[in-house]
Amino acid sequence: MTAPLKAIDGNADLSALMSDLAVKARTAARVLALASPEQKNRALAAIERAIRSNARAILAANAEDVAEARAAGMTSAFVDRLTLTQARVDGMADGVATVREIPDPVGAVTESWQRPNGMTIERVRVPLGVIGVIFESRPNVAADAGVLCLKSGNAVILRGGSDSFRSCRAIHDCLVQGLREAGLPEAAITLVPTRDRTAVGLMLTGLNGGIDVIVPRGGKSLVARVETEARVPVFAHLEGVNHVYVDRSANLDMAKKIVLNAKMRRPGVCGAAETLLVDRTAVATSLKPLIEMLINAGCEVRGDDTVQGADARVKPASDEDWDTEYEDAIISAKIVDGLDEAIAHIQSHGSHHTDAIVTEDAAAAQRFLGEVDSAIVLHNASTQFADGGEFGFGAEIGIATGKFHARGPVGAEQLTSFKYRVHGTGQTRP
Repeated sequence: MTAPLKAIDGNADLSALMSDLAVKARTAARVLALASPEQKNRALAAIERAIRSNARAILAANAEDVAEARAAGMTSAFVDRLTLTQARVDGMADGVATVREIPDPVGAVTESWQRPNGMTIERVRVPLGVIGVIFESRPNVAADAGVLCLKSGNAVILRGGSDSFRSCRAIHDCLVQGLREAGLPEAAITLVPTRDRTAVGLMLTGLNGGIDVIVPRGGKSLVARVETEARVPVFAHLEGVNHVYVDRSANLDMAKKIVLNAKMRRPGVCGAAETLLVDRTAVATSLKPLIEMLINAGCEVRGDDTVQGADARVKPASDEDWDTEYEDAIISAKIVDGLDEAIAHIQSHGSHHTDAIVTEDAAAAQRFLGEVDSAIVLHNASTQFADGGEFGFGAEIGIATGKFHARGPVGAEQLTSFKYRVHGTGQTRP
């Protein structure tokens, strides 16, 4: 296992440290870009073994982080995002195994064609280089980002949240152990060894060309800061103001199951539903059962006048509620006049993350899937499927909500760019 990381005091020392990390990561990136799929997979296999065999140490470190968060009065949803269990550690290791088994994206020829002059042109996937990942609270992101970058031939600099500092260190130890066993440079997966937030600002500068792209994974304030200050490209990962629209033809039992899961499975994750939209023609049959179900499950409901009329426990919704990612057991609920108004509401108040429709009407589903401009749109399924693991990627580095380069769950393939290889037989241009 790696030696304990030490906190860094003083901005000058931190700046020098970060510059040194970037130089080493850049060197490691050149090695990874040329590493064979077999060597990368050996590292991934060793990482999986290390995570499983060091589960007790990971959970012990996490317990300290969780205790500190509870003492600081953090919300239950925040603590849930921070908490690791044996099942979650096992899931982390399972994700590494899945990443190992997916095809290596580096070097894959995505297109090939021949020109009239006899030249053959190929478009080939290549790594991005050095990726900076800035994330909050969820320590499993360290493993997800580390192994996805490794699989895609990228070096990564991880800056985890101060609340998950100990957990991330324990996980990082396992990542480094895997790299070492496979003969790959340890700097390929670097963890910033300080809680000092100045490190975030330094990463956003690009560290003198040391970082090629930034991936923010956190709340609205973090993403806003990254998009404002970053001097390198950003994979936008906006908050998840996600909707479930219960259409007039929805099956009530299915709607109840989907809405409950979308909100309450894990209220603090980015795929959780934050707003429930119900078609006005379904109010008589569906509204009261849906609202009662949510409240009885421990969810606070904030609704418009009609929703408040369905249950006296519903609180009035403010204008701000329609734009809020609660990350907690709270949901806003609104009655809409049909599919057009549902789509318009999502367009005005959503974050282009994940939105779902519950309906038995195939035409309505087709319109919703085609017209809602979100990274992930679902028909008759929970928004909590917004996850790279559920998409078969093994893990995700985040859910990209922008339209530049990558959108939706960002897996190994999305962490590559491309170059053109041209094969000639002596052609010259006239």
